[in-house]
Amino acid sequence: MFSASLSNGHYPSSPPPPTCLYTILPHLLLLLLPLPLPPFSRLPLHQTQASTSISLSTDIQVCFLFIGYSYCCCYFRSFKILCCLSIKESTNDNQITPQEPSSPPKNNLRVVLAAGGTGGHIIPAVAIADELRVSNPNIEILFIGTPNSMESTSIPSAGYPFTSIPPVKLFRPLVSLENLSLPIHLIHSIIHSFKLLKEFDPHVVIGTGGYVSFPTCLAALLQRTKIVIHEQNSVPGIANYVLSYFSHLVFLSYNSTIECFPKKHNCLVTGNPVRVSLRQFVSRAVARLEFFPMAGEEAKVILVLGGSLEANAINIALLNVYSQMLLEHKDWYIIWQTGVESYNEMESLVRNHSNLVLKPFLHSMDLAYAAADLIVSRAGAMTCSEILATGKSAILIPSPDVAEGHQFKNASLMADVAGTRVITEDELDSTTLGTAIEEILGDDALRAEMSERALRAAKPDASAQIAQHILSLVESSAKRK
Repeated sequence: MFSASLSNGHYPSSPPPPTCLYTILPHLLLLLLPLPLPPFSRLPLHQTQASTSISLSTDIQVCFLFIGYSYCCCYFRSFKILCCLSIKESTNDNQITPQEPSSPPKNNLRVVLAAGGTGGHIIPAVAIADELRVSNPNIEILFIGTPNSMESTSIPSAGYPFTSIPPVKLFRPLVSLENLSLPIHLIHSIIHSFKLLKEFDPHVVIGTGGYVSFPTCLAALLQRTKIVIHEQNSVPGIANYVLSYFSHLVFLSYNSTIECFPKKHNCLVTGNPVRVSLRQFVSRAVARLEFFPMAGEEAKVILVLGGSLEANAINIALLNVYSQMLLEHKDWYIIWQTGVESYNEMESLVRNHSNLVLKPFLHSMDLAYAAADLIVSRAGAMTCSEILATGKSAILIPSPDVAEGHQFKNASLMADVAGTRVITEDELDSTTLGTAIEEILGDDALRAEMSERALRAAKPDASAQIAQHILSLVESSAKRK
């Protein structure tokens, strides 16, 4: 019901054009003041996670601080001089115009993707770009991220042009001295994004999250460029919630997330795009040859994922139980990704064992998932989507350090749709982890049920759906350019 108007090609129109960046920025920022904040106090958490709910009063204080400070900065004389970038065509020497040969051919469709920070934001963006390129080989794609970051290396490795803008980081707690300079950094980043978009002249900007997405999408709004965002988590963060007011399309991973957004008619539940390699079939036997060539057909494999942002609590819990577990179960095997920073410590503490593979980072995730019977991991949005896509049983330990309690909500939803076991970090130790592993690996019927439920909840064609809607939006925009 929410996508009826979109499927007929009736996309929301763009806002009227501003005349000068420094005159529109303060009013744009002031628009954020009356916007209701996302309903963080109504999160679908377990009762044990009540302490992780976010205080709305704190968020409101931050909004007042942010908007008031930004307003002052925007009207400061030196900032006026810096920001006076005319959007209208003029003969002024300071006018920002597309420069050859960096400017793409004007007859091609042009798309900008803003993504960064973690693999959970980068992988969906690359999957969408891959699908767009398959659908339209002549499309021009540009990725925007931050310098010296994960995306600065992974995006070029994926074969896409990459450029960066100054990073904007929101520190926790929200009311802190570190956030006093946030408005200046945000406006600085918007200006750089504005210049890049002015030069590349995209038909649409796609934000998949991370600190880079918010300023890039705001710059797109200033240029009347169509905006599309994708929310990977079950409940949106503040940035995507605000951007949804200005976005033409909001792609969601879960049905329940629709209720968290104010403009439901723009929302489309497509799922979360996963790595292309995970959508290609790899047999379990072939995958296990990569890790355990001597494992028999009855072997059971546990895949432990430290994640791109580490999961030291998981490492410690497993460290205290793995030896006894492998001693009692000769046909059990462990693929253990410790995380880069924890690897040296874990390597010094873990004894060599033929049934255990210890890695700082797994590059062949398709083989690791295919080989596994059980996943033990944090509850990041991308990991949850990959568990569903591969139909695996899982034990999730949500991180308490992730902003706005996203991982608790993701884990709660995974428990509902796929029967995933959830262990909080307060509950996590060698006993609780070992008991949960024994329960699942010791019950073939339970694993089969969890796998079936996961596959039913998966959306393997997420990237294709997203690409189809984006191309329709881009083509309608291109006809007016």
